[in-house]
Amino acid sequence: MPSTRAVRRYIKPAVFLLCSLPLCLLVLRAFGIAGSLGANPVEFVQDTLGQWGLRLLIVTLAVTPLRDWFGASWLVQLRRMLGLFAFSYILLHFLTWMILDQGLYWPGILPDIARRPFITIGFAALLLLIPLAITSTNGMMRRLGKRWKTLHRVIYVIVPLGVWHYWWQVKADIREPLVYATIVAVLLGWRVWKRNGRKKAQRPQG
Repeated sequence: MPSTRAVRRYIKPAVFLLCSLPLCLLVLRAFGIAGSLGANPVEFVQDTLGQWGLRLLIVTLAVTPLRDWFGASWLVQLRRMLGLFAFSYILLHFLTWMILDQGLYWPGILPDIARRPFITIGFAALLLLIPLAITSTNGMMRRLGKRWKTLHRVIYVIVPLGVWHYWWQVKADIREPLVYATIVAVLLGWRVWKRNGRKKAQRPQG
């Protein structure tokens, strides 16, 4: 098992670079260095940012199960970084839609959010993510105390909303969102099973 020092000096920088890679590739594509953005550049950028935001959300959700399954307690040290990267990609996904796709045309943006279910769900997930990102610092953890854990359990709602948003967006080819939905179901189902097992163990015998 890697030491705390090794995680900070080697693993965290490596994970940071890996999480940054999709965004860097998008920038390179935008300048024509690593391919192109395709026939519809705005849609390509928007979709890529959204997909990576969702993937990183799922990876963040997987940290605790992976820690318990493999005894890899050091993974917890990566959770905050993964969550903040997920939030950043999802925020960029939303800003790409709002600025580049909609051109900040509020008479079109607001009705879209209210009337198109997949946008409503995605926007709700983003709003729920904002307080989690704001309270991700050590200082906020100390200030909120036990309430911090309660607040951050909202991730159990956010991730399914993100998968649902993606599922409704793709419409026809649901293979990828189906894979994500299955993974999320396993991760959340394991948490329920673990909590129920804990409750049974705490019940008085006899």
